[in-house]
Amino acid sequence: MVVAAPASGSGKTTVATGLMAALRSRGLRVSPHKVGPDYIDPGYHTLASGRPGRNLDPWLVGEERIAPLFLHGSRGADLAVVEGVMGLFDGRSGTDFASTAHVARLLDAPVVLVVDAARQSRSVAALVHGFTTFDPRVRVGGVILNRVGSDRHEEMCRAALAGVAPVLGALRRDDAVETPSRHLGLVPAAERAAEAASAVTRLGGLVAGSCDLDALVRLAATAPPLPGPAWTPPEPAGAPGTAGSGTAGSGTADPVVGRAAGSDAGRAPRSGPVVAVAGGAAFTFGYAEHLELLRAAGAEVAVFDPLRDEHLPEGAGALVIGGGFPEVHAAELAANEALRREVAAFGGPIAAECAGLLYLCEELDGRRMCGRIRARARMTPRLTLGYREAVAGPSLLTRPGERYRGHEFHRTAVDPPGEPLFRWEGGAGGYGDALLTASYLHLHWAGVPEAAQRLVSSSRSPSVLR
Repeated sequence: MVVAAPASGSGKTTVATGLMAALRSRGLRVSPHKVGPDYIDPGYHTLASGRPGRNLDPWLVGEERIAPLFLHGSRGADLAVVEGVMGLFDGRSGTDFASTAHVARLLDAPVVLVVDAARQSRSVAALVHGFTTFDPRVRVGGVILNRVGSDRHEEMCRAALAGVAPVLGALRRDDAVETPSRHLGLVPAAERAAEAASAVTRLGGLVAGSCDLDALVRLAATAPPLPGPAWTPPEPAGAPGTAGSGTAGSGTADPVVGRAAGSDAGRAPRSGPVVAVAGGAAFTFGYAEHLELLRAAGAEVAVFDPLRDEHLPEGAGALVIGGGFPEVHAAELAANEALRREVAAFGGPIAAECAGLLYLCEELDGRRMCGRIRARARMTPRLTLGYREAVAGPSLLTRPGERYRGHEFHRTAVDPPGEPLFRWEGGAGGYGDALLTASYLHLHWAGVPEAAQRLVSSSRSPSVLR
């Protein structure tokens, strides 16, 4: 089922995360998903479900991959909960594309509409009526009322909705389940592990005590089986049974479907190059499929924490430094001088996005970083947010003229910008050379699996790096 809302701030994350936890407590295997590029909500989904939170974003990976990626992520699950993004019909640039409704249609899944009932009663019926009739292709199967003030308030809302849509639950206002936020949204679960786990447990109890879980399970069961095979990471070009791949949304044939999800049938044991992937509290942004793609391309993946580890993983032949919040942890990153020096001197390929770009700069808000990129980064009051369709220049992962679909989300700036690696309408940015791809652009490698293959094929052995 898809958990949607009329607008952001209605309580989708509260309901979706609580629903995952409540259903898991019943013994169900719940597959968690998130519409859009967001990295933070899936962290809470992972805590609630015990399975990797996965994203479904038609803009980043192409709409033809949404059902295969869903089937891959939900393999072995009893039920899947998909948290929407923004309002139900809000997509890219004022269109329906990449909206929650778009993904619900691609999955042919029923929608549960979370409605903030605060400061209204009978009017909630008019709102829900509009959302249930606006697009007949979207099947709204019920409503969960959020921030209900009292028994009388709940009674009035339920009476108004009689004949409009089934009410599947009503949640009272509860400040105890609020999750702290900062400049880019919720604080990631990895930065507040104990508190986040406690919050998820409370959310599960709140939803279990306020919603008709049996009715919600029945609603989810109305989703028909999806045709076609599940996505599975492609092996390198030239390997048996594989072919070249296109960029996200290009409409080209996709070799990543065709084998059972997670199948290793026919694969020979590998002992490939070690790709070190930054993790820990400062680098929490990453899609689960990226690690799967690296392994499929022949790599051994080793995670390291730039806040704690003084050395790169033994034998590292390439680095991946993804997104996160280095600005929050700048003092600790700066204090780990031993690791910074190793990264600066690293002679192998490096792929970095957003937070990784900042870490590779000489400074971040006046604190020393690695210095691999001759630029300084700083926090700004301006939020940069949005999808980008970019044309690339030459770098480790990109070839001149290739087109990429990505997403920007930051409040920092880098100076000087250098010769921009990516250019899009109204903007440009990034740094690249034969051993480096670094920019603010977040990519989903399921849409561009050649990125993982290029990184792994460029990896250096320890003897070469010495």
